[in-house]
Amino acid sequence: MTILVTGAAGNVGRNIVRQLVERGHAVRALTRRARTGVFPEEVVVHEGDLTRPETLKDALEGVDALFLFPVAATAEEVVRMSKSAGVHRIVVLSSGAVTTGFDTDFHLPVERAVEASGLEWTHVRPGEFAMNKLALWGPPIRAERVVRDPAPDAAWFPVHERDIADVAVAALTEKGHAGQAYTLNGPELLTHRRQVELIAEALEEEIRFEVVTPQKAREIYLAQGGFAAQSADFLLGFADYGGNDPDASQIEAGDPSSFGPVPTAEAVTGRPARTFAQWARDHAEEFRS
Repeated sequence: MTILVTGAAGNVGRNIVRQLVERGHAVRALTRRARTGVFPEEVVVHEGDLTRPETLKDALEGVDALFLFPVAATAEEVVRMSKSAGVHRIVVLSSGAVTTGFDTDFHLPVERAVEASGLEWTHVRPGEFAMNKLALWGPPIRAERVVRDPAPDAAWFPVHERDIADVAVAALTEKGHAGQAYTLNGPELLTHRRQVELIAEALEEEIRFEVVTPQKAREIYLAQGGFAAQSADFLLGFADYGGNDPDASQIEAGDPSSFGPVPTAEAVTGRPARTFAQWARDHAEEFRS
């Protein structure tokens, strides 16, 4: 089977590519900038950008299955091109926010475009990526062994990117997943303070937790740039998922302690979902230096 992975240089995409190669599939990786040493040598790398669908033409030729990174603005055209090229199965990297109803204009339009195509589809809907904490907390941990956060008791179920990749690979390569939307979480409800403690345990070093105001945290994230700056308003409660003023009733309804058991990758893979402690050990060196 020939499989094209878009967003291939990302945290999930790289893991999908590696697994597909290990399983003996012909893998193509779509990335905005082709760089050596990023992918296994067996992978055929195509430069392309989902915001410019015309750049995907060569990458799609002869492809059986597609892992689709979400770009709502061009999703319909990309799906149309994929179908014309002979793709018969599309697995979408979506979001748990679709499941909860918070996402109506980012991931949901991509899901709908794929469903309307008549092709086999599967949606993979992760909740909070554990990797977000590397983007948010990595710089101050590396520089000062400190985390500055306004909500030490805020909690969620961070999911390991390898669990997301495992489910995506199953959906791309196995039968029985068509028409399914898999919501994925980590196996444990963990406060921010506990997450920092687990990172400290992985580093075998002390990390100080400093409680700051949301306004101060926003300043810190904006100064860091990248994901932290892009997501600061949403993560700190200054905006909702769509970038609008937050709805207090929705915030109150989102108390994770009332959720009970949440779906994890185990329902698809048959293996226990990876813990945050394992994730912290897997990324200890990235926090250390």
